[in-house]
Amino acid sequence: MFYAALALLQKISKVPSKHAGVISLFDTEFVLKGFFPQKLSKDFHKAFELRQVSDYRTFMPIAKEKAHETLSNAAHFVETVRAYLENNHD
Repeated sequence: MFYAALALLQKISKVPSKHAGVISLFDTEFVLKGFFPQKLSKDFHKAFELRQVSDYRTFMPIAKEKAHETLSNAAHFVETVRAYLENNHD
């Protein structure tokens, strides 16, 4: 999801250095302007938070169901961004 969003931001010459910056600019430049639905933003935020928790805050494994849900959301996110980039290659 991060790299798909980064590809979008590179297209508009905005490349932040941190993950949080990528998420924020994705929201500002693409979700708030109506290019993508709010659900993509929510899924992106949830995946980032899950990554933060699993990498830095706990030693407990992520539940299998949560991992499957996040993977499905990520696949949808990447596919949506890919389609957008293919259809808006100006």
